[in-house]
Amino acid sequence: MSFIVFIDLGGKMTSITKYITYTGSGIRKAIRSASQKGFDMIPQKEFLNSKVTDAINYIGKNFSSDKQRVALGVTALMTQPFIDAHNKKIDDETRRASVAKTIAKIIAGTATGFLIRYGCIKGIKALSQIPAKNVPKWKTIFTPQGITDNTTEAFQQYRNAMGTVLALGIMVFTNFLIDAPLTKLMTNAFIKKSEGKK
Repeated sequence: MSFIVFIDLGGKMTSITKYITYTGSGIRKAIRSASQKGFDMIPQKEFLNSKVTDAINYIGKNFSSDKQRVALGVTALMTQPFIDAHNKKIDDETRRASVAKTIAKIIAGTATGFLIRYGCIKGIKALSQIPAKNVPKWKTIFTPQGITDNTTEAFQQYRNAMGTVLALGIMVFTNFLIDAPLTKLMTNAFIKKSEGKK
């Protein structure tokens, strides 16, 4: 992006657009170069084992964003509280509070993330039916024009992607309306539990 800026030099207006464009171009080149070097560092691997490639293909096709959110949540629950619990740089009370908050945040985020994604994907599926005489028009509002077959892999991926996009929009609000209050409530309950209070 270029910006035109003029400087008044003794009554003469001087454009410094070229300078800004040159600087911006240099920054973009540096970012591209660094990104390429990062990609080049990733080792290349060719999987010849059909079981490995079949498993990768299966996961790619069948693990939509709601299932991915659960997988991330389970992984986080198995690792992050353990790390917090073994942080020797803080006192016991702070450590217990940290573990409680971490567990609460993971559970709240995973639960709401899964439910919203799952519901949005199901909703998009219900509202992307193939147009027909017996199908109400409102059930086709998310159906792309010209689609006559809803069983293709590409159409299924479209539904998952649309559901995920819709869920991301909704979660901008639910992070404040649901996740934060639920995390606070669960954190307080877990802290009381760890202190032996009822």
